[in-house]
Amino acid sequence: MIYTDTRDSSVKVDFRTAVMGGMNQATGGLYIPVEFPKLDKSLLTKDPAPSFRDIAFNMAKPYVEGEIPDEDLAAIIQDAYPFSPKVAPLDSISYVLELFHGPTCAFKDFGARFMARTMSYFNRNEATPLHILVATSGDTGSAVGSAFHNVPGLDVTILYPEGKVSQLQEKQLSTFTGNVRALKVKGTFDDCQKLVKTAFTDTELRSKLRLSSANSINIARLLPQSFYYMYSSLLVRNRSAMDNKIQDPAIIMIVPSGNFGNLTSGLIAKEMGAPIEGFVAATNSNRTIPDWIATGDYNARPSVETYANAMDVGAPSNYERIKAMYSLEEVRTSFASYWLDNKGIMDAIQACNGKTGYIIDPHGAIGWKAWEDIKTGAMENLINGIKNDYDKPGLTPNLPNWANKVTDKKAVGVILETASPAKFGSTVTEAIGKEPPIPARLEEVLRLPDRAIPMENDYNLFKEWLLNNL
Repeated sequence: MIYTDTRDSSVKVDFRTAVMGGMNQATGGLYIPVEFPKLDKSLLTKDPAPSFRDIAFNMAKPYVEGEIPDEDLAAIIQDAYPFSPKVAPLDSISYVLELFHGPTCAFKDFGARFMARTMSYFNRNEATPLHILVATSGDTGSAVGSAFHNVPGLDVTILYPEGKVSQLQEKQLSTFTGNVRALKVKGTFDDCQKLVKTAFTDTELRSKLRLSSANSINIARLLPQSFYYMYSSLLVRNRSAMDNKIQDPAIIMIVPSGNFGNLTSGLIAKEMGAPIEGFVAATNSNRTIPDWIATGDYNARPSVETYANAMDVGAPSNYERIKAMYSLEEVRTSFASYWLDNKGIMDAIQACNGKTGYIIDPHGAIGWKAWEDIKTGAMENLINGIKNDYDKPGLTPNLPNWANKVTDKKAVGVILETASPAKFGSTVTEAIGKEPPIPARLEEVLRLPDRAIPMENDYNLFKEWLLNNL
């Protein structure tokens, strides 16, 4: 497979170069495959649906062909995924895709574990370590730290905004030892991301250190997240007739979105043949992408702090990939977009629990509320020309091409629950009046000592620290 660059389509590199480089240091662009091959029809139509690992192997294979033999790829998949996503029905046409059954209880385990093993495979004959720099607004850092911890040949530095992640998230970030450490930056996630991106384009730094990224700017994190879209859409399609009597349902994926890597992964799955009709980009008050979809103007802005902190991103990196893959009009016909403010997030956590009994985290709650509104009148209003003001919480004004499938009762929704509600215990408890259950693996991390290193929001100081400590 050949990979090109979102900023220069003449660039042609192989998978190893794209993975180990993270992004193109010459242009600052992000790597994307030049094509998205379809999965074999026999796999797409299999009933019962294939296992998650079977899907992962078959989806990854064309992207690594000629670089990772099938036997080694199968071993990478096997080692990366001792767990699987789970699909939980909420009602006859609504499902939750639970992506928190990995070691750090967040969806990013799926991408980070595949990426770590792939990087280690490519680095196995190198004399020096590959230094991974990663910015996180919440769950990315802990997933990357866990995935890369003690993996040979790899060294990880995590940057997170001090005071802007939950207590449990910070514990997951700040307690690593060995080849993984965390820097707590006096700033926002966007500041952390800017420090990392600047490092990647610093010729002097890169002449002294081999650098790569583990954010969703790295294609090796993005591709494996497409696996669970394929898996869940095939599973939901096959069970839908039993659950709701809808033959060949229009499957709508409702995706909590911050840096928009997760949604981009869903687009890849759709291109590869997943039976997905459309997407809902669901976010918080950092509504850069919904505003772009509504107005046609992309205006990156400073992020604001919300209860759904993993989505506190004002300049989403994967906007570049979405824009490279589709025109704005194509985005508008495929996506609905939706956002909530903090009050809306709290109300949604409470309403979801009250209506369904399900305890949902703040990010998933925005997705749940988006689908609840869409299926109970908001989409019908759009069809009838009644449009919500995009400056106000709710559904933004564009009409996707699947709108009539919703009003004709031919659609089902799959809401991505991207993290365990226990990771946002105080917020969830305040909303529903009871604490969410805490998985044992999260309880254990609360007892570990903090080891985070303070860092000013200053690139020269960050660079100096890297050169002195790596």
